[in-house]
Amino acid sequence: MSRKEHLRGALARQLETDLLLGVQHVPLSSPSSATARCAHVGQSKPLTKRSASTLPPAPKLQNISSQELARRQEALRALDETKVKGCAKCGLSETRTNTVFGQGHAAARLVFVGEAPGRDEDMQGLAFVGRAGQLLTKMIEAMGLTRDEVFICNILKCRPPNNRDPAPDEVSSCWPYLDEQLRIIQPEVIVALGKPAAQTLLRTREGIGRLRGRWHDYFTSGSPTIGQPTPLMPTYHPAYLLRSPGEKGKAWNDLKRVMQNLGLPLPSPR
Repeated sequence: MSRKEHLRGALARQLETDLLLGVQHVPLSSPSSATARCAHVGQSKPLTKRSASTLPPAPKLQNISSQELARRQEALRALDETKVKGCAKCGLSETRTNTVFGQGHAAARLVFVGEAPGRDEDMQGLAFVGRAGQLLTKMIEAMGLTRDEVFICNILKCRPPNNRDPAPDEVSSCWPYLDEQLRIIQPEVIVALGKPAAQTLLRTREGIGRLRGRWHDYFTSGSPTIGQPTPLMPTYHPAYLLRSPGEKGKAWNDLKRVMQNLGLPLPSPR
């Protein structure tokens, strides 16, 4: 491989992973250079889309009837209103400001599952709205989707004090709510964000570094002998990526595997 080809490949990989952090401008040269006029990413071929003539658009939502969509929306609303909001199964009910059920589309093909609400989420009652949530939004947009086209939730529906790790009894208390959410939505792919979410969904103690990067099976029944599994991809939590931006390339590779599974267009090679 020539030096020019090596540099071009390195730049393409950097541009792809920079999408996760919302980079919109890449200074390729000094402002006085003629090439500076085309350095803005928006002036070149979009990185997250292929030409419509080379790849048919993949559906962003499940193909279900309006009646089925209404049924799922009502089932999610009822689960939240009658069970989650008034839940007092564990001590977190005494310290929370709001429960955080999650939000998104009832016919989402893709569901993101995190660990637990943080301070911002506890105050607003919405999942992933703090700094980690802002990064997750950019990750979703880099995949060619919007937050309204996916579903975002957590293992826990209440914030642990000081954002500590969830206790085993808290996970076991909240687990049925998440399981029911996934039963209702019936996603085609689940992305587990971080170790606690991945370990809970997969019923394993294996670390996220070993779990991520490969497909796993999730069974809503809890038994591999009952029902069809849902493909699950573990990856790093956005909060971890904020602390360790050098790992963003691995997370982006995980998301590209998810895009391939869903038939979404991958970024064009530079």
